[in-house]
Amino acid sequence: MSDAVILYPSSGRGHVVPMVELGKLISKHHPSISITIIILTLPSETTSTNSYIATVSAAAPSINFIRLPKVSLHPLLVRDIVASSFEIPQLNNRNLHQAILTLSSSSNVKALVIDYFCNSAVQVSSCLNIPTYYFCAASASALCHLLYCPTIHKNIAESLKDLDILVDAPGTPSIPSKDLPLVMLDRSHRVYQYFINTANQMAKSSGIIVNTFESLEPRAIKAILEGKCTPDESFLPPIYCIGPIVSTSESKEEHECLIWLDSQPSRSVVFLCFGRMGFFSST
Repeated sequence: MSDAVILYPSSGRGHVVPMVELGKLISKHHPSISITIIILTLPSETTSTNSYIATVSAAAPSINFIRLPKVSLHPLLVRDIVASSFEIPQLNNRNLHQAILTLSSSSNVKALVIDYFCNSAVQVSSCLNIPTYYFCAASASALCHLLYCPTIHKNIAESLKDLDILVDAPGTPSIPSKDLPLVMLDRSHRVYQYFINTANQMAKSSGIIVNTFESLEPRAIKAILEGKCTPDESFLPPIYCIGPIVSTSESKEEHECLIWLDSQPSRSVVFLCFGRMGFFSST
C-alpha cells in the first residue's frame, strides 16, 4: 500500500486554502505520498469554498478531497462563529473515524495534520495510533500566545476582562489584556476552555508546522523552541517552519494595490492585517 497523509482543516476558506497549499508543498517534495484533505460541511454552505475545491481538484489531481456529512448544530452555536468552529469538528469525530478507516484500507496513513480548531480529532487519531501534527497558518508570534494560554490561566485567577494589565507572552511584545481576542478574556466562556485544551494538546503532539521562517520571526521561534511558551517549560514537540506558503493567482496582471504600493516612497507605508474577522470598533 502507498503512504498517505491526511489533512484536516477547520471549516471556512481561510482555513482550507492554507491547508491545501501545505498539501501541494508535501506533494511537491514527496510525490509518492498520497494527499487527502477531509472537508467539513458547514450548516450553511458557501459557494466560494465549493468552487475553490473544484478548481483545486481540476488543477492538482494528486490531491484528493473527502467531504464529511453535515451535522446538526444548536441554533445558538450557529451564531457563534468561533464556538461552532470547535463544535463542528467535535460532532464529526465519528464521521472522521470512518473516513480514516476507509482510507486505511487502501493506504498506509502516516500522519494526520490538523489546525487548532480541529483539536477534537486527536481523540480519533490516538484511537487509531496515527501521529498527529498541528498546522499553524498564522504567525509564530500567534503560536507563542496560544501555547502560553495555559500559563496565563494558571497564574492569573481572574478573567482578563476584569483586569487592565500587560500580557507578556515569551517571544512577543507586551500586549494590553484588553487587546487580546475577546474569547480569551472571559474564563467562563466555553471557547476559552477550548483554547486552553488545544494549547495543552499541541504540546503533546508529534509536531507543529508553522507557516513562517526563522529569519522573519527569530525571537518568537527561539522562545517556542526553548519551551518558554509552554507550562513549566514542559516538553514541546518538533517545530517545522515551512513558510511562507501562500495561494498565488495564475494571472500575470499586476493588482492595482501593488501598482499603488510600488509608487510610494520607500518605508512610507505601514501594513495592517486584521484577518477575515477583524474590524475597527465604532468608538
